[in-house]
Amino acid sequence: MSAVCISAPGKVLIAGGYLVLDPQYPGLVIATSSRFHVVIAEGSAQAESNVIEVHSPQFLNASWTYKIDDHTDGVKVQELHDRNPQSSPNKFVYLAVQRVIAYAALVKSAQFVQDKLSKGLKIVIAGDNDFYSQRAKLKALGLPPTTAYLHQLPPLGPTGTTLRDVHKTGLGSSAALITALVTALLVQFSVISKTALAQDDVRHPDLTIAHNISQYVHCYAQGKIGSGFDVSSAIYGSHVYTRFDPQILKPIMEDQFSPTTLTEVLSASNDGWNCKVEPVTLPPRMKILLADVDAGSDTPSLVGKVLKWRQQNKDEAESLWNAIDSDNRSLHTGFRALSQFAAANKESYENLIAKAVMSPAREWPQVATASTEQAGVLNGLIALHNTTERIRKNMRHMGELADVPIEPLQQTRLLDLSTAVPGVVGGGVPGAGGFDAIWLLVLETADGTVEKDVQTVWSTIDDMSVTPLLARESLERGVRSEDWQRIPGLGEILSRFGIRS
Repeated sequence: MSAVCISAPGKVLIAGGYLVLDPQYPGLVIATSSRFHVVIAEGSAQAESNVIEVHSPQFLNASWTYKIDDHTDGVKVQELHDRNPQSSPNKFVYLAVQRVIAYAALVKSAQFVQDKLSKGLKIVIAGDNDFYSQRAKLKALGLPPTTAYLHQLPPLGPTGTTLRDVHKTGLGSSAALITALVTALLVQFSVISKTALAQDDVRHPDLTIAHNISQYVHCYAQGKIGSGFDVSSAIYGSHVYTRFDPQILKPIMEDQFSPTTLTEVLSASNDGWNCKVEPVTLPPRMKILLADVDAGSDTPSLVGKVLKWRQQNKDEAESLWNAIDSDNRSLHTGFRALSQFAAANKESYENLIAKAVMSPAREWPQVATASTEQAGVLNGLIALHNTTERIRKNMRHMGELADVPIEPLQQTRLLDLSTAVPGVVGGGVPGAGGFDAIWLLVLETADGTVEKDVQTVWSTIDDMSVTPLLARESLERGVRSEDWQRIPGLGEILSRFGIRS
């Protein structure tokens, strides 16, 4: 049974929360090593034709079956509820299947789609453990919340609950899922090529089609046109992101529209998709640490209140947003400058990092340097630290003005304790902020000293439960084709559904 396997990364927006909703202001989004995996396999010769089975076995009652029929408008996708009576409908999965098949029937043909479905399809979805809180699982096993014990949990493990009740960690699970599923379907129906996913060119037409359709399905499923940075990072990996004009999707956000409108809007050649993507990587010897903190906040209500405040206080908001934007941009340029230092003066860079990792960032101005090159690296580190602190200060101020907990007092205390650890460059609350997560930028050592010291600090906080994530920056861009046999735990899951090599 041949299979298509596509994965897409999660994300953390480390700069640009709220601002990224406005095309004037870019955001800095880091793609994570934690990924969603989608496998599509044809059935046997005896399998039911024109039927697609979708399974998400990490959850209870998470299987859906769809029947694909000829229709005067091309093809019709109908969910067969009686096949999985315990499963609630999943609009994200349904819309991904329905919209991609509709698009494939238009750009290929309805008969082509029917031929591709002659043996039916099985689709299996699995997300890395980081997308869901592991706090309760570790507690039940009597284990402390550390990366050492997280590594001991089975990969792609069951959540023990339903999709409705699972506690997510804020890595953008819906965007990663939609991107992986849409892209896998596009490959399966020969709309795009797997080889395109290995290209470095973010402007490759096939990648653009995967991006446009993923953005569309994600927005339609959510019932609103968001900024799109989460889907963009799932497609392109870590980058500086400037959003697309939301007007581009308006014609196909209604229930009724012409087939021609669908293909025109989603076309790779449509200039209305004016989002900007500038790939970025963290400087050498730096990595990102993420943490799942207590219970989550209601992000939509936070966003709504901030946007209302901005509308009612335009001059004050513009001044503050411009100040935050200036520092957001400085964060990116700081990454680039340090990467250039490292490339031009590797020995000086490494020697300075070895010194800086021994001290808290507030003491870096006192670190002795042996050369002009080392002084340049040190100044770059200090600038990054100061930039993250200014961003935090201004984001807190915006939260106070809008009366929303962007960086609540508990998170301020947690971040202050964390950024005081030697070797920590800076940190913040990702995206819209709230109570549920933090990110840290730390200097990397061979023995992981900084990471261990940070986790020690987290373990001493009595009134908050802080669980680290295993995710790091994805070094392999965004969406990609995989050999599923190389993904730990996936083979065992697929075997339950008769998918084997």
